[in-house]
Amino acid sequence: MAEPLKIKLSIADRVYPLNINPSQEEGLRLASKKIEEMIKKFEQSYAVRDKQDVLAMCALQFAAQVEQKQIDKSSDTQETEEKLKALDRLLQEQLS
Repeated sequence: MAEPLKIKLSIADRVYPLNINPSQEEGLRLASKKIEEMIKKFEQSYAVRDKQDVLAMCALQFAAQVEQKQIDKSSDTQETEEKLKALDRLLQEQLS
């Protein structure tokens, strides 16, 4: 197992020191960058004074994206399952 890597991430003008697995570094840095971009977007779009409000809006946005992907995935799985069942019925009819 790789030795833990010490990094510092800056989010909303605060620095967060982390001990991570080296394989996580790229993902964490990209996530940090996305959060910073979203913070700037919210600050420009809305009259928000409190960083906590902006961070809550970011958290909601990211959580909604995760939930929507799960809903979409579930829908795709259900659609695929229905198509496979229809195909199975056609095959059964042809084999009978």
